[in-house]
Amino acid sequence: MKKGDHTPMLNMRNIIVTLSCIFFSIHAFCSEKGILRWGSDANSGAPYVFRDAKDPSKIIGLDVDIIEAVAEKLNMKPVFIQNQWDGLIPGLNAGNYDVVIDGLEIIDEREQAIRFSDPYYITYEQLVVNKENHEINELKDLKGKRVATLPASLAYKILEDTGDVQIKKYGEEINAYADLASGERLDAVLLDAPIAQYYAKHNAKLKFVGPNIGYMKYGIAFKQDNNALRIKVNKALNILIKEGKIQTIIEKWGLWNPKMAEAWGVSVEPKTEAVGYKEYLRSMNLERTFIDKLKLYVDFFPLLAKGAVRTLEISMLAMVVAVVFGLFIALIRLYAHPVLSKLALTYVEIIRGTPLLIQLYLIFYGLPNLGIKFEPYVAAVIGLGMNYAASEAENYRAGISSIPHSQMDAAFALGMSRLEALRHIVIPQAMRVVIPPVTNDFIALIKDSSLVSVITLIELTTVYGQLASTYFDYLGIGLLTAAMYFLIGLPFARLSRMAEKYYSVNNKKQLKGVQS
Repeated sequence: MKKGDHTPMLNMRNIIVTLSCIFFSIHAFCSEKGILRWGSDANSGAPYVFRDAKDPSKIIGLDVDIIEAVAEKLNMKPVFIQNQWDGLIPGLNAGNYDVVIDGLEIIDEREQAIRFSDPYYITYEQLVVNKENHEINELKDLKGKRVATLPASLAYKILEDTGDVQIKKYGEEINAYADLASGERLDAVLLDAPIAQYYAKHNAKLKFVGPNIGYMKYGIAFKQDNNALRIKVNKALNILIKEGKIQTIIEKWGLWNPKMAEAWGVSVEPKTEAVGYKEYLRSMNLERTFIDKLKLYVDFFPLLAKGAVRTLEISMLAMVVAVVFGLFIALIRLYAHPVLSKLALTYVEIIRGTPLLIQLYLIFYGLPNLGIKFEPYVAAVIGLGMNYAASEAENYRAGISSIPHSQMDAAFALGMSRLEALRHIVIPQAMRVVIPPVTNDFIALIKDSSLVSVITLIELTTVYGQLASTYFDYLGIGLLTAAMYFLIGLPFARLSRMAEKYYSVNNKKQLKGVQS
């Protein structure tokens, strides 16, 4: 290289500049991508939204593929938010996600509260009975029979209109078909044909009967005032339908049907293989040895552990709220003005007299109507904490009342104020008395934290439900989940006994110091 020739140096500099430009361009492109939050229920959610049997950390299904295709057209990143089926619409109206897609039928009752996209799928209801049942062959034969379906569904409305039917509401489809197969609790199940195809068709104890019932269309749901996003999604859907992308997705999951072909004016014969449906059937029919199941349980551990950590976080924070607020309420009841004391008593009676589930619904779905909105995590902590504060208040009141009043008088005689007497004499002794019931309440709170799944949080019980419905293994995975709950609570039971001993010894020392 000649002196003064900097060509290699310049080339290297150009390469670095070029790579930097590419990096920042990609970063800028990704930053410009919006987020499309979509709500759905992956518990017993096949074929719409469910966990992949090959990789349980992954969510798959018909609606997963469709919302991802729509988001790609909109240059947006789809973000899945789990919520229970009956909480999907309230969660949408509360603004917890932008859209709902979960095999949601477009019906008049729903259109009064939300808006729908153009239909992306058309199907019908399918009647399923036990293999040994020869009495039920069509809809009119259901009179006087026990028939299961999902609440707030078109099938439920059809059963109501049929009249004289004992409608049994199930939260998860898989449980309805399991009870039907046992032949003891149900006479029939009426649900969407895709659900029946995935949960009943491969069951040797069940059979499809009767003609197709009804005509229903699936749509993506939006808030009433979110018409701008609805227009964009409709445009994306129409493009995907013209390109044949939606048909390919439907065929992948084995759900192409004559009604779809007729509506879109295309051939009844599918163009592609139902690879998703075949893989689902293969995973359902797969014989697993005990060793295979153990390996699966090891694979489940990270998901369950993540759910357990979320459960523990919420429970501990909620218990801090309960302890602090509960002690405050107890002191108000015992020592405040009679009016304030009665208000504290009213709070305790109202909270203890109403279900925790209703309180969570009111905090998360009700308060936004008054302009007060909490994130799911915060709402869970507040809901559990305020609920258990009522129980803690009674524990502390009982503990403080158990301390002889003469000790308070003695403290006054020594020149202590009421606050000092409570802090140094009464409350430390009361703590030893209330530690066992407080520990019991904390362990109960850990279990009650499973209710936060109704406000879109994924904790230990939610993960269990998703895994169990994917692998049809409620016993093994249930025992594993129960063991994790036990392990979460065990250390705190040990710590409470240690704390009880500590307060017992410390109280004796404090009393001796006061007497001297």
